[in-house]
Amino acid sequence: MTGRPRAVVFDLDGTLCDSVPDLTAALNRVLEEQGRPPLPAATVRTLVGDGAAVLVRRALAEFGGLPPEGAEPHIARFIALYEADPSARTRLFPGVAETLGRLVEAGAVLGVCTNKPLRATRRLLSDLGIAARFTAVVGGDSYPTRKPSPEPLLGVLAALGVAPADAAYVGDNEHDAATGLAAGVPRVLLLRYGYARVPYEELAPPGGPVELLDGFVDVPRVLGF
Repeated sequence: MTGRPRAVVFDLDGTLCDSVPDLTAALNRVLEEQGRPPLPAATVRTLVGDGAAVLVRRALAEFGGLPPEGAEPHIARFIALYEADPSARTRLFPGVAETLGRLVEAGAVLGVCTNKPLRATRRLLSDLGIAARFTAVVGGDSYPTRKPSPEPLLGVLAALGVAPADAAYVGDNEHDAATGLAAGVPRVLLLRYGYARVPYEELAPPGGPVELLDGFVDVPRVLGF
């Protein structure tokens, strides 16, 4: 890619918005129904990033063990609870709405690639008032594989009609770094305020292909908009 990218694709949780409060509320409802104590938001933050099924399975396994009936009924219960109101406590990170508008006005086409289920993703983007900014949206159940597989990101780019070489990907954790690189996207940006479980300095060593940003408002400048 020479110059600024034609398309910019974003992760959702930990990149565009802080969704941990609503994820925590739904997860703790599931745990309460199992007679288990609630988890603090700081703990839930370390469990997110791999989709709803992994979040619930991980929480059950690590905090009391999987129940005899397995995790599946509780995954379905969590999804139902969360999809009913995914935005009651979720907020955009500073500068997100304004920055997305600036990118669109500058001619970029935008997409979302997240491991969150697609229905909850679309509802959340709408509730947060930014759905209209995105031309293509892919969730964790849109393809057979989820991030860190490159398949979902490549699917978003195909829907946008933009080759990976002409795109940038913006995320917040180790899955986003791996996804962007595997998809052949030349510009991969990570926000330091996100939900990474790996130290950011390890994900983006100096001189490497992954760049670190402190704030969302820095995205246009770094990408040349």
